[in-house]
Amino acid sequence: MAVQQRRTSKTRKRLRRTHFKLEVTGLTTCPNCGTLIRAHHVCPKCHYYGGKDVITKEAPKAAKSKAKK
Repeated sequence: MAVQQRRTSKTRKRLRRTHFKLEVTGLTTCPNCGTLIRAHHVCPKCHYYGGKDVITKEAPKAAKSKAKK
């Protein structure tokens, strides 16, 4: 089993660990509302993607059938 010959200094240890960091994902601004969103994803605030409203909130089907009668 390997045994270290000298103690690793704090500076040397920290210099080695400078590459262990989180990277920020590609963020862009929503053209509709201006919030920061992940690239190529639907905006969670206004539900727009590519200039179109892709997530529309509809009434439940039970409410629609009662309204027709």
